[in-house]
Amino acid sequence: MKLQQLKYVREIARRGLSISAASNAMHTSQPGVSNQVQLLEDELGLQIFERHGKRLTGLTSFGQSVITMADRVLLDVENIRQLAADSQNDQLGTLSIGTTHTQARYALPKAIKAFSLHYPNVHLNMVQGTPTEIAEMAATGKVDIAIATEGLAQFDALAILPCYEWNRSIVVPPEHPLLSEKKITLNAIAQYPILTYVMGFTGRAQQDQAFIEKGLTPNVIFTATDADVIKTYVELGLGIGIIASMAFDPIKDAPLQALDVSHLFKPSTTHMGIRRGSYLRGFSYAFIEHLAPHLTRKVVEKAIA
Repeated sequence: MKLQQLKYVREIARRGLSISAASNAMHTSQPGVSNQVQLLEDELGLQIFERHGKRLTGLTSFGQSVITMADRVLLDVENIRQLAADSQNDQLGTLSIGTTHTQARYALPKAIKAFSLHYPNVHLNMVQGTPTEIAEMAATGKVDIAIATEGLAQFDALAILPCYEWNRSIVVPPEHPLLSEKKITLNAIAQYPILTYVMGFTGRAQQDQAFIEKGLTPNVIFTATDADVIKTYVELGLGIGIIASMAFDPIKDAPLQALDVSHLFKPSTTHMGIRRGSYLRGFSYAFIEHLAPHLTRKVVEKAIA
């Protein structure tokens, strides 16, 4: 039995039983993958996959157990590699972070700058995607840490840790009628065309819930994953924007103006997802503390153990 064979069967299971998709993901040939799977099944004397002709149609009950165990074995092998790397040089390596645009653009820069000053020889690899995409990357070991407001809880393989809370602002063009309101209400906001985040991003569900609880239907005419895009179209006069307060800079975003509406919405929490059972390099814990000081090494180790 070879580790590579276990990698092949695991990847096939992850790719919806598609040998071609698994071979593409692992940068190898489809016949080579098929051959190694067959050799493994022959060695074990049992089938891992159910078949209809040459097509894989499912996992056998034995195969399901094999995938679970293979995942554990391969995680331990990777943990040994990370442990060895830490023991040889704890100042050198790669930290992979999966996150959304809002976090990458507005929440992470300060922590990354501070981290880079202390670990100049650590390569930071930032991967942006939807919350679900980056959560899956963390759950399958493709990134070390996933950081997002939504989507992480879908994956049982992840330990979820709270990083920080944030709330929202209304972004409007200069001289907009809302600027003269003494106290902004949800009813006043609902009178205007709204530009905001797509569903599944940056606390959108929680934002919508506030309107629902007041019996209001906001006139959302434009959605995007990127606060900078939302601000661009607010400036063009399409409507008012509802964005994370951290995504507005009064100097850089002038002449737009922001109105704090944290009294109207419950705060949202950005979380960190880390694969359970994984070994984190020492510098990974340092980065986490730069971003969220309350997440000490002891706290994180307990969560992922």
